[in-house]
Amino acid sequence: MIEFKPVRLEDRAVIERYTMPSGICNCDLAFANMYCWQAVFHSAWAEIGGFLVIRFQIDGGERIGYMQPVGEGNFGPIIPVLREDAHAHGQRLRIIGLTDEGRDTIRRVHPCHFAFESDRALEDYVYNADDLRNLTGRRYQPKRNHINRFTAEYPDYRYEELTPERFGECMALEREWRRGHDGHTSELCAEQRAMQRAFEHFDELGLIGGCIYVGDRLAAFTYGSAVNDHTFDTHVEKADTEFDGAFTIINKLFAQHLPERFTLINREEDLGLDGLRQAKLSYHPAFLQHKFAAICMHPDEIACKELWTKAFGDDEQFADSFIMRYYSRNRMLTAEVEGHMAAMLHLLPFQTELGRTTYIYGVATDPAFQCRGLASQLMREAMERIAEQGDDAALLIPTPDKEWLRDFYGRFGFEGDIPAEFVSPDRFDFGTGDTATDRAMVWRRNPEGLLPEKLTAVYDKQ
Repeated sequence: MIEFKPVRLEDRAVIERYTMPSGICNCDLAFANMYCWQAVFHSAWAEIGGFLVIRFQIDGGERIGYMQPVGEGNFGPIIPVLREDAHAHGQRLRIIGLTDEGRDTIRRVHPCHFAFESDRALEDYVYNADDLRNLTGRRYQPKRNHINRFTAEYPDYRYEELTPERFGECMALEREWRRGHDGHTSELCAEQRAMQRAFEHFDELGLIGGCIYVGDRLAAFTYGSAVNDHTFDTHVEKADTEFDGAFTIINKLFAQHLPERFTLINREEDLGLDGLRQAKLSYHPAFLQHKFAAICMHPDEIACKELWTKAFGDDEQFADSFIMRYYSRNRMLTAEVEGHMAAMLHLLPFQTELGRTTYIYGVATDPAFQCRGLASQLMREAMERIAEQGDDAALLIPTPDKEWLRDFYGRFGFEGDIPAEFVSPDRFDFGTGDTATDRAMVWRRNPEGLLPEKLTAVYDKQ
């Protein structure tokens, strides 16, 4: 087991010896973020084979994750060491925050052993610093107009450096701002604790901040720190919404007051919030910093992925997404031939107009083992399990352009040709990839009455 140490203030120099020259723009590698969010993520660090490794608790829960190792050269050889550490904690290896290059390294060194996915909601928005400093060109005209309105309405505004005597006002403004955002109480309380820790150790963390005042009233404040030698990360930006344009002007003036060595500014992720996404896109990022998550797959997951791509021709990314989000060995039925997974199907829980409904998904047979009755065997097992569970219904979508499948599934009590819509928290496409061909056949425990004209299937996480 690796000896990890909690992230402490005195560790900054050692950690930044790796992160500053790395060129990685991921905001999670900013030392101030690691330290200030310690109460949530319990970040710890270790040096392994010339690389810095950060281990943390994912979403503050029991699962542990490892950040992409940071250092010079190829980190592939230390992956087995991380896997052993994860196993020592009774968990599989999960690596979070991989860059494109980091993902490619693992694929090359450990092919077919990992599944990868990048969550759009967690990708960082990275901007050219000069774009935010100057707001030049037609695409920034709306921003300049917004600032002009602010300066015209509040001619007595001024920009000030964020210094310790202003911290109390900042916390008061944050509390007022938080009162208008009741929907994310736990996250906002955690952010408040992180802010308090930042203010307690502002200089030691290398933080830089700025404020906008209108008269004697604080209208906005912001602060952040370096991610690497040329990238600055904006950790917090708050404004009094009574001052229209306060966010826009502090964004610009703060960028102008940053040291010139920062050529990129990271404004962190949008968390999947539509309003925040539109606001960040309106500043025209230079790029989005991918942050891939990787899991070390179990043998059954590897076999599932191989069969999936062979049978359906889907790209690797789609198969990885399914495995990382919805795969469960307990909900998969398989048939093995000669030691190989020759056929499979998945039983996924949904709610529909028919009640509690199992979706029979990903029915696949390896072409080398077709015409042996394997799919029929699995369908019989599936229908027995569905009956034992007491489900009200089951549905499936026959592959478009394979009309013979309708007769095949009809032998198991499926009927109809009903337009189907799938609803899930992450908008995963459970259909065919074309909503026009998402037409379901259904089995009903009580077949009396008419079939619904349309099915809306809502994923029911159990």
